[in-house]
Amino acid sequence: MPKTSQPPPGPSQPPDIPSGGRWLPHGYHLDPHSHDHGQLVYAAAGTLATTTERGTWVAPANRMTWTPPGFAHSHRFYGRTDARLLTIPIGLCGELVDRPSVFAVGPLLREAVLALTDERPEVRPGAHRRLLAVVIDELYDTPEQSLHLPESGDDRLRTVTDLLHADPARPASLAELGRVAGASERTLSRLFHTEFGMSFHRWRTTLRIHHALGHLTNGMSVTDTAMACGWSNPSSFIDAFNSVVGQTSGRYQASLHTGRVLP
Repeated sequence: MPKTSQPPPGPSQPPDIPSGGRWLPHGYHLDPHSHDHGQLVYAAAGTLATTTERGTWVAPANRMTWTPPGFAHSHRFYGRTDARLLTIPIGLCGELVDRPSVFAVGPLLREAVLALTDERPEVRPGAHRRLLAVVIDELYDTPEQSLHLPESGDDRLRTVTDLLHADPARPASLAELGRVAGASERTLSRLFHTEFGMSFHRWRTTLRIHHALGHLTNGMSVTDTAMACGWSNPSSFIDAFNSVVGQTSGRYQASLHTGRVLP
């Protein structure tokens, strides 16, 4: 497990953190920064959100965020988080996608990342390098499973998304939101598809799932989370959560206590 004796640095401290792990408190954040190297961040327990100019990516304990070199990004952690940061040397970054992404974490990838961030001594020369090659191979063959919430520079679309960020449970229709934004329902629907590559319904569902992950990680019940995030009943929330995250909300919450991804 990562060391617990040293407190995390303050959010304003330059977060030039090498590969390693540490426990971070609920709500801890790192301000926008960038690296000359690539970075993988994995919440072995808890949930993390990585934000860039292209939007926000959320990674529960069955996913891992990837940020290529040069991308300004910030991190926020939900629940007491076993945060693992793995530096990818610039020479290996070309093996991975050239944009921020989220990848599924299988058993081999998980154990390799935990081993590389546990600060274990290198018993045999080159062992860490070989294990890092395993991580790259696993990511190369792993499909992206992005809980990506894109953002737009269009003022009309930004007005709508800002309203929903402020209140994810807001039941307003796209037409009602359009009256506030000064755009027709048809125009906004087109903008969601052209700017985000997804429908309004999909974007709002993803936003609500982002908030739901934070609530569940912080100990809120599944029923209360469903109501807080805008679902009319727990069943519809569970179905939506499972379709986006890949496991039920109850199983996800149970995994937070075990520190393991449950099948």
